Amino acid sequence: MCDGVVRKRSVQELKTKKLAKAYCIENGKHFQLKDYDPADTAHWHSKEHADEALQRDVARMAELQDKLYAQDRWSLLLIFQAMDAAGKDGAVKHVMSGVNPEGCQVYSFKAPSETELQHDFLWRTTCDLPERGHIGIFNRSYYEEVLVVRVHPEVLKGQKIPPALVTKDIWDQRFEDIRNFETHMAHNGTVIRKFFLHLSKKEQKARFLARLDQPEKNWKFSAADVHEREYWDDYQKAYEEMIQNTATKDAPWYVVPADNKWFTRLVISAAVVEALEDMDLCYPKIDGEKRKQLDAAKKALLKK
Repeated sequence: MCDGVVRKRSVQELKTKKLAKAYCIENGKHFQLKDYDPADTAHWHSKEHADEALQRDVARMAELQDKLYAQDRWSLLLIFQAMDAAGKDGAVKHVMSGVNPEGCQVYSFKAPSETELQHDFLWRTTCDLPERGHIGIFNRSYYEEVLVVRVHPEVLKGQKIPPALVTKDIWDQRFEDIRNFETHMAHNGTVIRKFFLHLSKKEQKARFLARLDQPEKNWKFSAADVHEREYWDDYQKAYEEMIQNTATKDAPWYVVPADNKWFTRLVISAAVVEALEDMDLCYPKIDGEKRKQLDAAKKALLKK
């Protein structure tokens, strides 16, 4: 540890750390989505037990974020990708509930604007990367450019890319661009963790119906969601190839089972805590001159 203090982890902390690693993909060469069960809970059969572990992670995350902000050297980028109704918003809300908003930036990326279309596909997200000392959260991201754009290739026509550059190799080129971009960010102090919330088609249907049946959830429903559901298999293939081509040690993917929201949140929190722990964060050390200034200020205050 940077402060010379070795923190002993509890059995529970070691268990959740192991949990995060179970869903981590650092090399996607042999990755297949069918090997991951959206309903998996890794022997965590008690929602109450998982909620207790989540709260411990949330508390630990708050401690680590305070050091991240004070040290002002590293930044953390969390990327969330998923099919509609997979629970991205809820996961961010619950997992990041203990984080100081002053040190956290959340961005949600919809269809690109006219201004954004005047630039390369990485431009709009690059503008919102987290500052040093901050946690940045992307609810959808530049990965939409190898997901929705790939499932609906007609979208490319509106991106003002020279026709000569729109070849059969465009997806491999974009995967390469993304890998290079993420490596560049890692080399400059931005730790990247990416989460694919793996939802089953059956559970998505149940959540859509709940949005229709419950008035307080009607606002969440969009007819476009049902339309996109018709392309389910195409999206699953696109997600699989995305992970195969962009899972690296610098920017791993976590394929998080999403049929049970309580378990989804636990896996994400474990991965975020692990990422922060690995930065070896500590509060800035005060040099001798600064210490003298602080002592003098204290004496002055005590005299009044």
